[in-house]
Amino acid sequence: MNHFEKTENHPSNMLPRDGVVNYYGPIMSRALADGYFDSLMCDIAWENDKTFVYGNTITTRRKVGFYADEPFSYIYSRTKKTALPWKPVLLELKSLVEKESGERFNSCLLNLYHDGTEGMGWHSDAEKELKPNAAIGSLSFGASRDFAFKHKQTKTLVAQLLEHGSLLMMKGATQRYWLHSVPPRKRVCVPRINLTFRTMQWDSGMALY
Repeated sequence: MNHFEKTENHPSNMLPRDGVVNYYGPIMSRALADGYFDSLMCDIAWENDKTFVYGNTITTRRKVGFYADEPFSYIYSRTKKTALPWKPVLLELKSLVEKESGERFNSCLLNLYHDGTEGMGWHSDAEKELKPNAAIGSLSFGASRDFAFKHKQTKTLVAQLLEHGSLLMMKGATQRYWLHSVPPRKRVCVPRINLTFRTMQWDSGMALY
């Protein structure tokens, strides 16, 4: 039995210029998405994220996990994280995203937002340790949350609600010309897990945002 439910084979580009973002919508049944959400909550080695602001290290409520083919490392706000070996559930989801998108990935950064008070500020994933113009696959579970884009020059705004079990792909020059964010939504009271599948180049570190 095929549990996965495709919405569109070739979703249209959400961006008006300077990049490609395709939203596939849910790519699996709700029951299957529920199962993956539960597995990720239990199986991932979640850690509170840390950020360096005005000379102080701040521990966030939002939690992160990092897994990859090799022990890649990244440095974010003066904090270094090193990738752990893949979990079976992550390899299963990576295979699904690769099959759906036709892309290939070697790492996954996960974020756990406990409720709508937690979000992510404007940033782009354009670090030199990432393969230039490589696709980034964003898979979401749990609470539906807004995902916003802002053009770096024109300030044009584009937004999409990311649903439970849904896939969004960012391609081409998107990271060069656009910022993206997860705005806080205080009325959201349930958790969301987001997986971003990436292609890293071996280097001494991966600086985020």
